[in-house]
Amino acid sequence: MKILLITYYWPPAGGSGVQRWLHFSKYLAENGAELVVYCPSDASYVVVDESLLTQVPKNIKLLQQPIFEPNHLLSFFGGKNKQSSAGFLNPNPSFFEKRLQFIRANYFIPDARKYWVKPSVSYLQKYLESQPVDVVITTGPPHSLHLIGLALKKSLNCKWIADFRDPWMEIDYFHQLPLTAGSVEKHRKMEREVAETADGIIVVGKSMQAYFQQFNPNTEVITNGYDQVTSVAPVALDKKFSITHIGMMNADRDPVGLWKVLSMLKEEIPGFGEDLQIKLIGKVAPEVRKNIYTYNLSESLLYIDYLPHQEVLRHQSSAQVLLLAVNKVPSAKGIITGKIFEYLQAGRPILAIAPTDGDLAEIIEQTHAGHTVDFEDVITLKKVIAAYYQLYKTDNLHQKTRNIEQYHRKNLTLQLQDFIEQTIKR
Repeated sequence: MKILLITYYWPPAGGSGVQRWLHFSKYLAENGAELVVYCPSDASYVVVDESLLTQVPKNIKLLQQPIFEPNHLLSFFGGKNKQSSAGFLNPNPSFFEKRLQFIRANYFIPDARKYWVKPSVSYLQKYLESQPVDVVITTGPPHSLHLIGLALKKSLNCKWIADFRDPWMEIDYFHQLPLTAGSVEKHRKMEREVAETADGIIVVGKSMQAYFQQFNPNTEVITNGYDQVTSVAPVALDKKFSITHIGMMNADRDPVGLWKVLSMLKEEIPGFGEDLQIKLIGKVAPEVRKNIYTYNLSESLLYIDYLPHQEVLRHQSSAQVLLLAVNKVPSAKGIITGKIFEYLQAGRPILAIAPTDGDLAEIIEQTHAGHTVDFEDVITLKKVIAAYYQLYKTDNLHQKTRNIEQYHRKNLTLQLQDFIEQTIKR
């Protein structure tokens, strides 16, 4: 089986966007698949992790072409107030920033990588005519890459699978974008055409599956996962009562109820404030830092902007409690943060602040990995943290997870390979 994977994120890109297909590629190659990966040669990644280059399978063929990213120009004119991610839109923008946000939202549809579509289609059409593959796979976001798959499907009638690591119009920050009605309609038409034309669709959760099945019945849930990393030596638990969050924390993801509860427990439980450590690893929005300060928790805060993936795994394993904060947005029930699966591997108690009837809560419940508390349920949140703290004080804070093997990427790749083979035969 020969696969052409079209992706924006590829090592040395760091962060969450690269993990899914880097590991799928490894196990697909081990299972005998022949992989060709097409990605930009000069992408401007927000996060770079050179260590991930060592994890790229040696038998993968890499195709690269230059990419024009107009965000460079917008960031230049935006000066010091530029945002590195759509999830970090400034909630109080200046007049000039509002204009830049409007331009980004309405002139670069579906996203700022749209200018890579036409040259990529031209390049890949020639490549596939001389070196055909069994299936083309596009992975987004950025969802512009699905337009490359769409064009190749139309021109070559090749088998094509669209992988959605995140939703398109249902993505957590879509409602924040200053979109005109016409722009929303453009997104809707693009999303629908991609979904209906693809031979198969892969999504990461049940809510996304239900959404895309209205366009394409051949929609499969293949979650993100974890990978056994033998190079990470066993680590001792943090001496502090550490509550550790890995990844971006923007304003929508700010767990204000948690800061309120921790502030209350500092006043009510002797020694709690001295023991507490809030460890935030990743980009944190100014609004989050302000709320932490407002609730008098700054002295307990340890902020680390970015760490290589290997170091992140160590912090996950040493944490007393692992925090998952889901975006408080209309699509919150369908959000499954990719870090949940590595959290499961770490084997530490997980505290998720998210809808208790959402996809994430179901995974935590099925694996006995911790607790999910609703955004506004301060009473339950306080009880859970107090109970965790008492167990910490007696060295009994442990978590016995179960059935997490289903989320190992090796097993997920078997499911992926079966779906690809069945889609090719359709």
